[in-house]
Amino acid sequence: MTTTSASYILTLSCPDRTGIVHAVSGFLFERGANIEEAAQYNDHATGLFFMRVRFASADDHATLQAQLTPFAEGFQMRWSLHATAEPMRTVIMVSKEGHCLNDLLFRWKSGLLPVDIRAIVSNHRDFYQLAASYNVPFHHIPVTGATKAQAEARALEVIQGENAELVVLARYMQILSDDLCRKLAGRAINIHHSFLPSFKGAKPYYQAHDRGVKLIGATAHYVTADLDEGPIIEQDVARADHSKTVEDLTAMGRDTESQVLARAVKWHSEHRVLLNGHKTVIFK
Repeated sequence: MTTTSASYILTLSCPDRTGIVHAVSGFLFERGANIEEAAQYNDHATGLFFMRVRFASADDHATLQAQLTPFAEGFQMRWSLHATAEPMRTVIMVSKEGHCLNDLLFRWKSGLLPVDIRAIVSNHRDFYQLAASYNVPFHHIPVTGATKAQAEARALEVIQGENAELVVLARYMQILSDDLCRKLAGRAINIHHSFLPSFKGAKPYYQAHDRGVKLIGATAHYVTADLDEGPIIEQDVARADHSKTVEDLTAMGRDTESQVLARAVKWHSEHRVLLNGHKTVIFK
């Protein structure tokens, strides 16, 4: 009789000590699992050890979870186990700039991102037709100063209703409350231009053009209560020169934002990103 194997990803972090790799590989070997990919990192500054292992096993998720629990306790591990066959349930939030949303939807439908986009939440109606073209439910939740708390509660209902493991702020131009940031800790990714804090406000590219900037950048990071200061997942830049117009800079910035956010979402949904305090460890 042929035994069917499933593929899993185990990620873990713990205080560094000798024998962790040996113990993890031994744990998997004893259960007949086959390691397909493994990466590790020792942070000498913090004394922490990080590891990501992809393996095939005939055991089901619940069995492995139950066996890993006492094993991990002996090493004080923070760990998670994911079945690779299950794409990450995702909700995207957007306002009136749709370049990142459009890019993520296309990559998803093209099979380039291991996510399952369950819903789109927006404080404007601009992209309901785009959502419909991908057969994704669109939730228009207007936000005003007076209705912010109710709007966040409604958005959280959508996120929880879809059992979303990931929330992507794809140019969602509302500041989330500290309470919502805490509820989404470690599973919400934001994207913004990298002119902050130099050029704030509604028209950063106009300010950047006026100053003659030579680099257009973008940053993808986890959302925290500290505005735009969460652990950074990915950054990139594009060079500019004196010949570039404001429109050129804006287009370059949008392209960079789309690519940076797509990489961050891909790495997160492949369980390649581990939190290391206010930084990240990324096993590419």
